[in-house]
Amino acid sequence: MNILLWHVHGSWTTAFVQGPHSYLVPVLPDRGPDGLGRARTYSWPASVTEVAPEGLRDAPVDLVVLQRPHEADLAERWLGGRRPGRDVPAVYLEHNAPHGDVPDTRHPFADRDDLTLVHVTHFNRLFWDAGRTRTAVIEHGVVDPGHRWTGELPRAAVVVNEPVRRGRTTGTDLLPGLSSAVPLDVFGMRTEGLAEQLGVPYARCRSYDLPQARLHQEVARRRLYLHPVRWTSLGLSLIEAMHLGMPIVALATTEVADAVPAEAGVISTRPEVLERAADEFLHDEDAAAEAGRAARHAALERYGLKRFLDDWDLLMEEVIR
Repeated sequence: MNILLWHVHGSWTTAFVQGPHSYLVPVLPDRGPDGLGRARTYSWPASVTEVAPEGLRDAPVDLVVLQRPHEADLAERWLGGRRPGRDVPAVYLEHNAPHGDVPDTRHPFADRDDLTLVHVTHFNRLFWDAGRTRTAVIEHGVVDPGHRWTGELPRAAVVVNEPVRRGRTTGTDLLPGLSSAVPLDVFGMRTEGLAEQLGVPYARCRSYDLPQARLHQEVARRRLYLHPVRWTSLGLSLIEAMHLGMPIVALATTEVADAVPAEAGVISTRPEVLERAADEFLHDEDAAAEAGRAARHAALERYGLKRFLDDWDLLMEEVIR
């Protein structure tokens, strides 16, 4: 099967392209958002081919995976007038929880009879208003990085991109209080100068922007994984931390309450509870290791790559009939 999709979400796409199909990824000279091409920091198989827009006009495409509203028009133009959902089978993959007038947010592809709207969490499907559009949930899967946790550094790992710009959404305002309980190492894009902007000592809140190849190794050296995010979909970094065998301390928001079992760590909507839990893992390495083993077991059971790819294959067979 030839599948057209844009490189939008590096971690998700890395799992998706491990399937048995051929994947066509648009590329533009500037490698901007509509033409990133192949990933440069993730390992993708040879079955992923970069295609310029002019190369798509007559390309055999069996399925279009849309991920942003404007891609429907873009695909029709680049596919020589073939309309996703009408002339070529299509699904719309929604990565995000709704923003705006929650819980009454209408999805941009609501009331469509020509495609399937696929959510990555059950929470997202519950909160988006899709109208009459057929919906499905295919939960995340990740390429297993292995049980790498050592916990040798008595600090908490936080993975979040652009924490200052995203502010309350990513729980950035909670970091000063959490850093008083456990020293933080924040990994992600545009995290430089975070401690100064939060008004906390650098020793209590260090920040790093690392290549993907080094991220798992470095995160796994920290004693625990801290997830302070208020409102997002289920972050793949959290699932990856569980695969690494890390104990989890997280806000019990969106899908987290269903994804992280009690034995894998501590989840709560009360920051003071998270502060106490982080401090306990900091001073009890055995408890941290035990919770980490439970987190990895839960992640492999629910978010394994084979289950993810099998679910997608079943859905794609239904869509292209």
